[in-house]
Amino acid sequence: METALEVYNDDTEMKSPETQPIKRRKKKSMVWEHFTIECVEPNCRRAFCKGCKQSFAYSNGNKVAGTSHLKRHIAKGTCPALIHTQDNDNNQLMGTPYTPKSDTPRRRYRTQNGSSYVAFNQDKCRQEIAKMIIMHDYPLHMVEHPGFISFVHSIQPHFDAVSFNNVQGDCVATYLAEKQNVMKSLEWIPGRFCLTLDFWKSKLTLGYVFITAHFIDSDWKIQKKLLNVLMESYPEADEALSLAVANCVSEWGLEGKLFSVTFNHPASNPAVENIRPLLCIKNPGILDGQLVIGNCVARTFSSLAKDVLEKGKDVIKNIRDSVKHVKTSESHEERFVELKEQLQVPSEKLLSLDDQTQWNTTYKMLVAALELKEVFSCLDTADPDYKQPPSAEDWRHVEALCTFLKPLFEAASTLRSSENPSAVTFFHEVWKTQSDLSRAIAGEDPFVATIAKTMKEKVDKYWRDCSLVLAMAVVMDPRFKMKLVEFSFSKIFGEDAGKNIKTVDDGIHELFSEYMALPAPLKPTSEGGKVDGLSDFDTYIMETTGQNLKSELDQYLDETLLPRVQEFDVLDWWKQNKLKYPTLSKMARDILSIPVSAAAFDYVFDMEPREMDEYKTSLRPETVEALICAREWLLENDASSAAAQMSSANIKTEA
Repeated sequence: METALEVYNDDTEMKSPETQPIKRRKKKSMVWEHFTIECVEPNCRRAFCKGCKQSFAYSNGNKVAGTSHLKRHIAKGTCPALIHTQDNDNNQLMGTPYTPKSDTPRRRYRTQNGSSYVAFNQDKCRQEIAKMIIMHDYPLHMVEHPGFISFVHSIQPHFDAVSFNNVQGDCVATYLAEKQNVMKSLEWIPGRFCLTLDFWKSKLTLGYVFITAHFIDSDWKIQKKLLNVLMESYPEADEALSLAVANCVSEWGLEGKLFSVTFNHPASNPAVENIRPLLCIKNPGILDGQLVIGNCVARTFSSLAKDVLEKGKDVIKNIRDSVKHVKTSESHEERFVELKEQLQVPSEKLLSLDDQTQWNTTYKMLVAALELKEVFSCLDTADPDYKQPPSAEDWRHVEALCTFLKPLFEAASTLRSSENPSAVTFFHEVWKTQSDLSRAIAGEDPFVATIAKTMKEKVDKYWRDCSLVLAMAVVMDPRFKMKLVEFSFSKIFGEDAGKNIKTVDDGIHELFSEYMALPAPLKPTSEGGKVDGLSDFDTYIMETTGQNLKSELDQYLDETLLPRVQEFDVLDWWKQNKLKYPTLSKMARDILSIPVSAAAFDYVFDMEPREMDEYKTSLRPETVEALICAREWLLENDASSAAAQMSSANIKTEA
């Protein structure tokens, strides 16, 4: 038997259409708890905030402005009266995009026997629609699509349809609410922040800078948080990136907390120099702004791979055409497989065409083809349609290309597979690559030497820009300290090794001196809130330690290296030794939070900068930032909740 539904308001008696009095529809939106409507001139009414008396457009003639802008006034927390009330009552309005208290009656639905009630909340539904659009990257205009309207109406006939402007406002309100939560979480970070700038282009010649903060939390776990997505009208300008960083620092209150900046694409020297002063704002001269990395390791690897592929483009085209011949015809592929079995070629590699925007796919195509070269060399005998197999010289060149690409692929794969790739790993990879290229240049093969020379120029530049940062991270690893720096520099710089080693040693000591000069944080009181009365003794220890004994840094460097175990957690080691090295551990925390790559792990093999899609470039810059940042934050929240639930379930299972 079907269940009939009746609709009623909590404070309104059900009446038949014949007896229902004609009256103006009662306003149901929750904003009217905070606003009143006043007529300011003929045919013009404005909404006045009850708290701060600020006025907003409501109606002009027959045009009604709606309530989204009124909700944002409340949700942003910009109303002075609401802020004062929140401070006094300790009531956080920003818990959800729009959650003011209201006694406004809600529609309820009851079954015919009156045993079940379901409250309908229009505002809650709008919040969920905004969250859905953000999390799944749906276009804002979908709320105006006839199919969506029909679908929603079939589920809830009493839901008032929303417009593009409505849902845009709701999405921005969701973003602002989540932003407040992120800001509060960052207030308790004990160390400094390292920024990465990920540059995206667009077909409209506009640029978008994704700014992400990297830091180590109070539990000594490395974290990252997307802070801004800023549109740059003139991305090629030298001041574009520095303006983006300055806006981020100001908006998020990072003055005095910035430690390093890393770009994901080559920046001009003026652009880098414009960034350096921002590192010193309210900072005690953190190495005079030297911790600016002009090109991240992922983009460096991609640039090197691009050079290799460019040098071998002709032979790569021959291989690609051969693979295309096999993969685009079922009969051709059957002949190829039959011939492989006849020749008993042991390779398990599968042929596949490459995506020329992702250099790793080209490398995999070449590796697979190289292992199957015997089949390709005989394929013209089994397949009359196959006309031009690669020559022996072509295969020799393919082998050389794979030799250059293999270490780049393995290093970049580490970036993609590891959530927090170690700077120590890439210090080793870069200096080893530089040494290998030097030997290749000295070899007799002109094809190999030409490629190696081009690559070495870029590796040398990256090493000049980043060796200090990478070496500092190595020094903060108790398995290596200065010893790995001394060993690797002797291989790279030869007679000049001593000078370069001294640069790293001086930089570490200079930075430690700056940390020693920082004002000491307030000491926590002992249990029960009582001070132990030994603050003067702490001061005495600090003074005598600094004057008469070895510094923490020198004591750390002089101690024996730890064994090189594979599963060593350097952050956990510093967590366990922070009492032994109270100042040095703070410096280590900041140094080890410097990211080696600014590119998102999905994009480490990209040949070119990412491109913002045409739909987002049609939106306002503020809306683009709200949609992208809120999506990132909401997905992180869901992942954290899922991890917590899994941990709780495991604990119960073990119990």
